[in-house]
Amino acid sequence: MPINVTVWGENVHEQSNETVAELYPKGMHGAIADALNTDKRFTATTATLQEPEHGMTQARLAQTDVLIWWGHAAHGDVDDAVVERVAEHVWAGMGIILLHSAHFAKIFKRLMGTPCNLTWREAGERERLWVTSRNHPIAAGLPDHFELENEEMYGEPFGVPEPLETVFISWFAGGEVFRSGLTYKRGAGNVFYFRPGHETYPTYHDANVQTVLRNACAWAHNPAPRVSRVTDAPNVPVESALEPIEARGPRLHADGEDGFR
Repeated sequence: MPINVTVWGENVHEQSNETVAELYPKGMHGAIADALNTDKRFTATTATLQEPEHGMTQARLAQTDVLIWWGHAAHGDVDDAVVERVAEHVWAGMGIILLHSAHFAKIFKRLMGTPCNLTWREAGERERLWVTSRNHPIAAGLPDHFELENEEMYGEPFGVPEPLETVFISWFAGGEVFRSGLTYKRGAGNVFYFRPGHETYPTYHDANVQTVLRNACAWAHNPAPRVSRVTDAPNVPVESALEPIEARGPRLHADGEDGFR
């Protein structure tokens, strides 16, 4: 069975900026989905901010093995209820890949629990991405480094938790460096942040970037069934303990009562 990937795009700049519209006539989300669909391992479809529930319904998320998220200008327009819904699916086992300005997306901040801030400069400068984990599946088929002639600079410090692995580090022509490929585990879900992808540059048409995205989708996919009732915190009564015990001392809650409110 192919891996079902949903590519979520904010779809704002594509509608308002001629440069972006020319580079990505089907939207950045469309270009990413097209790149994934050249590989028989994936079936990629798209969803956008403007759709009901931002295209992130319970039914759609239940069918999504890996979610790719790109946002920039309208992070605040994403409904908090949708953010919680997506987070619960990640905790339950859905993979998620956050691209470029999605470092400030509500869902990334929710999963990281940190400000996710950084320094930046929009100058169209050269970015050189170095592979820092040669044997990592996300880096499969890549050279030791590759370059993007024009990109927006992101610089350290990057306000995120220490990752499980750093797969890429970027150097920019202005001298800054940045941890550009970070992996995390949140519940049963695999999380990957990948830095490149400023909307006014043809980054998602680059062959190496497309290789990273395909590799990342395969890595993020968790084939196990979703964890059910992932946010439950049930009380285990004394009589249900695996070993025989007696209740001792005063108790705040009766057996079977939910103590989390």
